[in-house]
Amino acid sequence: MTIHKEGYKTIAWSVIIFAALNLVSVYIFSLNNPFICWFILFISVALLIFMISFFRVPNRTLTHREDGIIAPADGKVVAVEEVQADEYFTDKRIQVSIFMSPLNVHLNRNPVSGEVKYSQYHKGKYLVAWHPKSSTENERHTVVYRKDEKEILIKQIAGALAKRIVNYLQAGQPVEQTEEMGFIKFGSRVDLLLPPDAKVQVKIGDKVRGGVSVIAVW
Repeated sequence: MTIHKEGYKTIAWSVIIFAALNLVSVYIFSLNNPFICWFILFISVALLIFMISFFRVPNRTLTHREDGIIAPADGKVVAVEEVQADEYFTDKRIQVSIFMSPLNVHLNRNPVSGEVKYSQYHKGKYLVAWHPKSSTENERHTVVYRKDEKEILIKQIAGALAKRIVNYLQAGQPVEQTEEMGFIKFGSRVDLLLPPDAKVQVKIGDKVRGGVSVIAVW
């Protein structure tokens, strides 16, 4: 396991705050209320471990399939439905939505190899990630991939806790399946808009792993 580069600054500040908080608590409470010192230490250690684990990048064997669309994120499948596309596409598409809790790995990966045809950031609200309007009203970044004349759309969507979406892709850029596409800080969601003829391999409630699970084949 390694720590993602997006976490270096956040973890550094967390360590500084952890050290300062505990030094102050020892100075103020160690003589008369040592229990408070231990309580603060316990809570701060738990929060520091959570912060470090949030930015973890686990070692795993990634899946590469020419006919496969691989999960761009870890999380739980919360929607598999036909929708009317509202960005880039004008036709109906199959939407697969993956909810990422704060405990999931938040590194996002390319679902296919090919060319980036579209990459656009949108400011927005911070509705909870499972809210039906989060895909159209929340802060988000949309990417369209083209492979062999077929295209799929990915939306990185901020949640109630997420305040920053990171995306590394630009239009015209060639990409490889399972390589990094970006990172979302804290609870969030990723939507995939697939061609109508894609054969979806997951169902609502399934837990998927980014770069490993096959979402659909085409």
